[in-house]
Amino acid sequence: MTIKIRIAQLEDLEPLAELFNAYRQFYEETSDIGLARRFLQDRLNKKDSIIFVAESAIDEKSVHTNQAQKMIGFCQLYPTFCSVLAAPICVLYDLFVNASIRKSGAGKALMLAAHEYAADNGYARLDLTTAKTNLTAQSLYESLGWVRDDVFYTYNKTITPAN
Repeated sequence: MTIKIRIAQLEDLEPLAELFNAYRQFYEETSDIGLARRFLQDRLNKKDSIIFVAESAIDEKSVHTNQAQKMIGFCQLYPTFCSVLAAPICVLYDLFVNASIRKSGAGKALMLAAHEYAADNGYARLDLTTAKTNLTAQSLYESLGWVRDDVFYTYNKTITPAN
């Protein structure tokens, strides 16, 4: 199988929304394809994130003709800043590969594309967080030179909108 990585376009919204919905379900959120579609459409229209998609091609000919390709995964980067470094960084917030195609190299290819994009665009660092139980992902990250932070804790606080 040949895997092609590229930056998502608005025309990719429908298959990307299906993957994003599956990603949210992986993290135990309720399926909501409308929410997934709206969220991604906002990101693509506002260009406030960079979304890479992984496509599989049935054969070498289909890679060159863009025929018979299927979207199998994605990763999403959010540009931000690190005050300590006084430099721009990216948060690799989402990485997902369709469960039926995992271990194909798509996740690794997406991670490498994110790294190349960050290097080519002047970002000083990539950050990510993952579930403590997601050992498969942790293994991939570490195999690519990512270093787990043992110094800082991550905190979250849910905000309830004011009426």
